[in-house]
Amino acid sequence: MDLNNPDLEFSDLVYAYQSWVIAVINDEKLNSQETLLTEEIADEALDAMRFLPGEVTNAIETSLARVYEVDPEELAELLFPED
Repeated sequence: MDLNNPDLEFSDLVYAYQSWVIAVINDEKLNSQETLLTEEIADEALDAMRFLPGEVTNAIETSLARVYEVDPEELAELLFPED
């Protein structure tokens, strides 16, 4: 993701962060045989987090935790294990 791209929109940032959360849930909780998380997805999510308000990232995490029936606290530990 090119953060200097003038065509970059808020929705692109949301998509990048959402993709990362879904990949982590898929790889850690859904027993999927296909691994989704890549270094590119993780890097784009980190870039997106710099510009997304905490309320937005929290809403994404909460919504996806509900959809995939993952405990929100457990998801937070999977996303940010060092915290």
